[in-house]
Amino acid sequence: MRNPFVTLFGLVSILAVVLLVASGLFTVGQTQQALVLRFGEPQRLVKEPGLNVKMPLIDNVVFLDNRILDVETAKQEVLASDNNRLEVDSFLRYKIVDALLFYQTVRTPQGADSQLGNVLNSAVRRVLGEATQPQIVRDQRAQLMVRIKEQVEIEAKKIGVTIQDVRIRRADLPRQISEQVFKRMQTERAREAAEFRAQGNEQAQRVTSKADRDVVVLRAQAQQQADKVRGEGDAERNRIFAEAYGKDPDFFAFYRSMQAYEAGLKSSDTRMVLSPNSDFFRFFGRPSGLPAPAVPAASK
Repeated sequence: MRNPFVTLFGLVSILAVVLLVASGLFTVGQTQQALVLRFGEPQRLVKEPGLNVKMPLIDNVVFLDNRILDVETAKQEVLASDNNRLEVDSFLRYKIVDALLFYQTVRTPQGADSQLGNVLNSAVRRVLGEATQPQIVRDQRAQLMVRIKEQVEIEAKKIGVTIQDVRIRRADLPRQISEQVFKRMQTERAREAAEFRAQGNEQAQRVTSKADRDVVVLRAQAQQQADKVRGEGDAERNRIFAEAYGKDPDFFAFYRSMQAYEAGLKSSDTRMVLSPNSDFFRFFGRPSGLPAPAVPAASK
């Protein structure tokens, strides 16, 4: 019968050998590079992806990214050469080109991000401090970013990385100054709007005044023309009446009396008291309207 202790020892030995062999293998990914260390001292650098071998229990592997990495910095306030304050938001992209130097200087990507962030902030303040606000915002922004990249590149080489790109994402006025500028712009626009409204009101009053004057002139001309036509009509009527009166005075007197009867005897609240023998009623007693012949006095 087999001793159980021997069997257990054999299983433990096999497991130990498997673990020992496994600890001597490591895999490098497509986006990685591996630095093999022995007791903390660099031995070799592996850049090719695949399965690799190291000394078990002696060597350890540090994996570093071989892709382009980003460093984001916090927004900082910069004083331009024309004493204008700007809030600048910038970032950079870098790549590890010397893994050994990188490990010896900053050890990890986090350490590199911290150091490169400080270098970037210093370069931004130094370069933008020599430029004016219009140059930073509009005129020479690309040239300023090139200068910042050149200064950061000098420090980046010391830690085994190369700078791929440096960008100024935003360069704005501080919040308080932006609010003041906005209020000033509002005031200016309000002043311009009030000026335009005043000009519009002036133009409207001018047009309205001209229209009112034209209306008065047109009404006066129309009234003058109407009075002229009315006068001509009255003159023509009087002429006709005069001709009619000259042709037959008796008929004209009769016609005028009929008009007077029609106007005077209308049903209204007007009261008129006349003597029956009044000359107004002469056509009532005598169609001819002539006075009655005198009656000769009786002879004694």
